[in-house]
Amino acid sequence: MKEHTEHTEHPERDELAGRFEEHRPHLRAVAYRMLGSMSETDDVIQEAWLRLSTQDATTIENLGGWLTTVVARLCLNGLRSRAHRREDSLDIRIPDPVISREHVIDPEQEVLLADSVGLALLVVLESLSPAERLSFVLHDMFAVPFDEIATMIDKTPAATRQLASRARRRVQGRAPAPDPDLTRQREVVNAFFAAARDGDFEALVSVLHPDVVLRSDGGVVRARHTVVLDGARTVAGQAITFGSLSPFALPALINGAAGVVVIANGRPLSIMAFTVVDGLTVAIDVIADPERLAEFDLTMFDA
Repeated sequence: MKEHTEHTEHPERDELAGRFEEHRPHLRAVAYRMLGSMSETDDVIQEAWLRLSTQDATTIENLGGWLTTVVARLCLNGLRSRAHRREDSLDIRIPDPVISREHVIDPEQEVLLADSVGLALLVVLESLSPAERLSFVLHDMFAVPFDEIATMIDKTPAATRQLASRARRRVQGRAPAPDPDLTRQREVVNAFFAAARDGDFEALVSVLHPDVVLRSDGGVVRARHTVVLDGARTVAGQAITFGSLSPFALPALINGAAGVVVIANGRPLSIMAFTVVDGLTVAIDVIADPERLAEFDLTMFDA
């Protein structure tokens, strides 16, 4: 979004655009956690600017708070519309990952991913109701008071607190915080692919948590809808079947955690995010749908 930062003959508008840009990293972080979609995040940020540009900014006492409220409400509308479209579907959506090469952290991505927003966490957030997600994200991740959140969802502060509490329990139970040691994470991921390449079933099981969950949008496991597999032996059995992909697995950071991008003969085959806790993989989230893969810029992995 650059149109509002270009030079114009309206100094007041230029100043407002500059102030908006100061808040944009924070607003993108809020919207990404709310929506799990890069394109929808960018659309929301653009819409927030358009709304600000039609306001008398002198009447806004707290610009950051005003913009956060606008972005949150736009995200809430988007989530409600999404929920309505999916009400007859049991499919789980794997959110858009933030992908980078190892040891190469883009400053803008670093802001976007502050507080370890792993892909497994975003998957769990997808399972929350729009009001639960808004309450949890704004309060637990951005310290917005419950009385402010309550006005956005037409609830009392007490009811909003309950929504956030219910969401928090689900998140803590299903999306544990990954190991902070990225080197240890990478060792576990490397061991997983070495075992898959060698067809070593027991070695695979040894690096998986007994209750590990594998979620795939279907490409890797040849299904048309999201597939969820539970348990170390079940996931290990599936991993053996695509062990032939191991030589093409390129190390990557997926939402700041150790993962891989699988590219063979110049064609991306999958993006795999691993959540490693206490030296064991507790979740693997896979995007293998060719249409979705085409949306990501993976040129950073070109030889």
